[in-house]
Amino acid sequence: MGMLSQSILNLVDAAMVGHLGSEALAGVGIGSYAAFLTVSLVMGLSAAVQTLVARRMGAKQVDQAGKPLMAGLILGSLIALPLILLFLLFSNHLMGLFSSDQAVLAIAQPYFEWRTYAVIAVAFNFCFRGYWAGIGETKSYLKVLLWMHIANVVFSYLLIFGFPLLAIPAYGAVGSGMGTCLAIFLGTVIYLLLTLKKAGHHGFSLHIPSKEMMKSLSQLALPNSLQQGFFALGVSILFMIIGLVGSEQQAIGHILINLALLLILPCVGLGIASTSLVSHSLGAKNPQDAYQWGWDVVRLATFLMLFLGLPISLFADSILRIFTQDEYLIALGTTPLQITGISIIFEVTAMVLIQALLGAGASKKVLAINFVMQWCLLLPLAYLVGPILGYGLLGIWCIQSMQRISSSVLYATLWRRRSWVSDNL
Repeated sequence: MGMLSQSILNLVDAAMVGHLGSEALAGVGIGSYAAFLTVSLVMGLSAAVQTLVARRMGAKQVDQAGKPLMAGLILGSLIALPLILLFLLFSNHLMGLFSSDQAVLAIAQPYFEWRTYAVIAVAFNFCFRGYWAGIGETKSYLKVLLWMHIANVVFSYLLIFGFPLLAIPAYGAVGSGMGTCLAIFLGTVIYLLLTLKKAGHHGFSLHIPSKEMMKSLSQLALPNSLQQGFFALGVSILFMIIGLVGSEQQAIGHILINLALLLILPCVGLGIASTSLVSHSLGAKNPQDAYQWGWDVVRLATFLMLFLGLPISLFADSILRIFTQDEYLIALGTTPLQITGISIIFEVTAMVLIQALLGAGASKKVLAINFVMQWCLLLPLAYLVGPILGYGLLGIWCIQSMQRISSSVLYATLWRRRSWVSDNL
């Protein structure tokens, strides 16, 4: 539910910005995917903290379960601060890789810079999320997310359109980035207050963790962060490839990707649950339960996608009209959205089992598979089919769906072979 609320938030932002025109939509889209690249490099912290916390809970070491959290916060700081400086220094050059339209870039760069300021808060939030998911109290995580998302909608609306009674000027599309930045920091403050009340019972303290703890966390977090980084960079390059087809395709592509996230993120949320369940079972020395949890979560995710995906496919045209009234953009996006609604049913296996394998400590295998599928297959084929052969956005979307379905087959095979079990014995 927390991940679903996050995708709804993205769609609300897209709906607000979409009414400002295609240039605003494309600019925010570029800034969003560039921001996703920066954030992805700290995403590995969540699964790493969650895995170590859940294993201690499974091994009945409850008084030690909070110690990985402090290690995650320190590692997050060490990663996030240099990233912020690096991306702020080269933001102009990075935005120029996505588009040559100066009107679009004038929106994209400041939006991206505001999102970049929040990277350290995002790193901390991932660590807090890993702790709460690891101890099995995800309701607290959901509550913080909901408050953060509500604040994001309010802040973004006020900053996009202005509010004269409070002397808040209208910043246009850039205001969306400002509002998101403020909401993320607010979420960090709430997480910290909640965690300080709870985590002391699990051994959490502000003392510097041991070298062994930092090493264990780094070995789990860095491969996962690299995998997420390669994935985000690939998404960014895919968005660049769509831009080679045309600015209109880039604008509608931003809406399509956010609608796809409406389907993908709940599956990732279920996958995060499988991370805890698998880690807990392995901590309790029960690999058969760990194996079964993976398939049980896949079945639940498949049912959920049948419930969500088919209506999106059936009413694709009407859904796109919520975000834009441009008939050309709607015509461009209708068929790709229909494909997304159907293909997502077959893509969920990969989304769940990636997280389950991370819970089993198989982060290097996940990194290798995702790198090959994305960089050796998806991106070269998308470039060939889209701008070179002239099949445009629709061709790119078909290639992307086929790549994700193929990934599901690979991950299902890897999970069934249980090679990850021997790594935990």
